[in-house]
Amino acid sequence: MNPIHNLIVNTVKILPKSIIYLFAKKYIAGKTLAQGVAVTKELNSKGITATMDVLGESVSKKEDAISFVNDFLELLDTIEKEKLNSNISTKPTQFGLNISFDFCYEQYEKIIERAKKYNNFVRIDMEDSSTTDSIIKLYKELYKKYPENVGIVVQAYLHRTLDDVRDMNKIKTDYRICKGIYIEPKEIAYKVKEEIRDSFIDNLDLMFDDDCYVGIATHDKPIVERAYKIIANRNIAKDKYEFQMLYGVTEKLRQQILDDGHKMRVYVPFGEQWHFYAIRRLQENPQLAWTMFKGFLPFGN
Repeated sequence: MNPIHNLIVNTVKILPKSIIYLFAKKYIAGKTLAQGVAVTKELNSKGITATMDVLGESVSKKEDAISFVNDFLELLDTIEKEKLNSNISTKPTQFGLNISFDFCYEQYEKIIERAKKYNNFVRIDMEDSSTTDSIIKLYKELYKKYPENVGIVVQAYLHRTLDDVRDMNKIKTDYRICKGIYIEPKEIAYKVKEEIRDSFIDNLDLMFDDDCYVGIATHDKPIVERAYKIIANRNIAKDKYEFQMLYGVTEKLRQQILDDGHKMRVYVPFGEQWHFYAIRRLQENPQLAWTMFKGFLPFGN
């Protein structure tokens, strides 16, 4: 992020949460489960599948992790009861990864057992690079017991990802591949846009080489176009991949992908801990932060 954008985002961060929410709600289904359900039903009615997520991460107390587990168990029950076309996405630090690996594993077992009961699926999200090894280990251990009900996320901007994919392809991993959002040093992460795109496509090719299922998570039209070519040239079956996007982002491109006959899944985040997620979206989209900021300047209106 350039210095001006950084200044704008940092300024917006100190605005009252009520003000930030007015702008950030474009990216958030709401603060409650009921609001998340309503958004998911609307997406389903348009032929779009969903990945629902109770927002939160980086807990430091076991009781907070257990509380989140209960939220996700309720979410899975609700998805089943409401017959929603949705799986769930989770962050390991939300379930105590930074407290204890074994404790975190135990919490995931509770969630995946419930998902298995409903023939549903749990996506383990990737977080910052300090957790990568632990998250991959967590996924592999859970895969041994729940091979049909768990998948992982990999981030194309990390130098290590190709090697990680080569390794995880051995067990036919179900992937979501994204560019990556965390701020990482250049020693371990690509910083140039074209390098990140090339890495994304290289990893996608490798996943298809070994017949893995892939969620192609991107809002970047050049990546979408290159993925289209791979799918067409290699005659990849439609049940071997899907495209994925965040709620409220690049909706025209989302519709185009649907119109082109590809499966689309949208990430539907909700919950009381929406603020941190919203700030991250603003960091990705400084133009939105500027729109918010200038509304408070004398010339803003």
